[in-house]
Amino acid sequence: MKTIIKNISELIQTETSKVDFVSGKDMQNINTIKDAFLEITDGLISNFGSMDEWAGIDDWINTNIIDADGGMVFPTYCDSHTHLVFAKSRESEFIDRIKGLSYQEIADNGGGILNSVEKLRNTSEEKLFADAKIRLDNIIKLGTGAVEIKSGYGLSIESELKILRVIKRLKKCSEITIKSTFLAAHAIPNEFENNKEGYLDLIIADMLPKVIDENLADYIDIFCEKDYFTNDDTNKLLSAANKYGLRAKTHVNQFNSIGGVETSVRNNALSVDHLEIMKENDIDVLMRTSCMPTILPSCSFFLGIPYSPARKMIDKGLPIALATDFNPGSSPSGNMNFVSSLGCIKLKMTPEEVINATTINSAYAMGVERELGSIALGKKANFFITKEIPSYSYLHYSFGENLIESVYLNGKKQ
Repeated sequence: MKTIIKNISELIQTETSKVDFVSGKDMQNINTIKDAFLEITDGLISNFGSMDEWAGIDDWINTNIIDADGGMVFPTYCDSHTHLVFAKSRESEFIDRIKGLSYQEIADNGGGILNSVEKLRNTSEEKLFADAKIRLDNIIKLGTGAVEIKSGYGLSIESELKILRVIKRLKKCSEITIKSTFLAAHAIPNEFENNKEGYLDLIIADMLPKVIDENLADYIDIFCEKDYFTNDDTNKLLSAANKYGLRAKTHVNQFNSIGGVETSVRNNALSVDHLEIMKENDIDVLMRTSCMPTILPSCSFFLGIPYSPARKMIDKGLPIALATDFNPGSSPSGNMNFVSSLGCIKLKMTPEEVINATTINSAYAMGVERELGSIALGKKANFFITKEIPSYSYLHYSFGENLIESVYLNGKKQ
């Protein structure tokens, strides 16, 4: 079955020669086609161009015609960093922050990650799945067509596997592209409070082999940060994962720069995520590597912590990806439209840079750049149609308005 989208006012992020990601000054450039059409065959992009180039339809019976009515078409967002599977919201901590408590003070009082751990351990797999499916459906409506989902709220063999099995079930029941990440090294559970080495050994010796045996993870992650896991811990875990062919996507430089970027790069990490605190050496380490710097601006917005120096990083020649960090504690939103606006408003990125950061670069950050991230022949037909808007920059400018008319994944309307 063939589908034609016609009367597209502007087709955004078209690609004629394949690229893995774009960096530095190249992030200022995107290709678009005005007054365009888009053709989909069997869930893949089979043709696109200007309406003047459209050859018409030779098989009306097997062709579905959709009129964009002057809306724009964008490739769907790729959200390369989320914690979408969790048990309960944490609005009480939100109130604590309003009253002046810091993220670390809340954690020291039993909040933070360990709060989510306690709740998740007491929640059934069925309940976790049902709630996560609702969140997944909601982010699809907001224009996301690929998402990475981490474990990390279990911190025990049983509960970490429970989360990863939920993610595996989500992969099978939705058109959205999902990648799963094993993040048992998210925090140190209470039962190992004075034995971090013992917990890390448990992850490596017991959890990791089970994750591999059940094919539950595409990537591995660790929170490399003061009072959590050190560079030595990070090196130990990532080295063990590399032996299984499990590549890393790491949490680094959220509150402190302690060398996590360098350790991650040395271990062939696909991405380094957060990067709110960046020293010159951190930027230098990332230069001329294939590791994607990934920024999570809605976390900075919600916690009131510094924003990553994206402008400086791009000007130095680095690529940037943007993601939501959707989680109940520090970024309770999976809205990539808002992240895109923050990219412009707070990170001082141009709309073109933001489009690259939320599509092709974020696709690369989750290993799906060959199938998603741009409008290109043979890629998945994952795209959204906007309402009629004056320019593609309006999508980032009008941050409080829902401008998405419809979303298509694998050529199917959601």
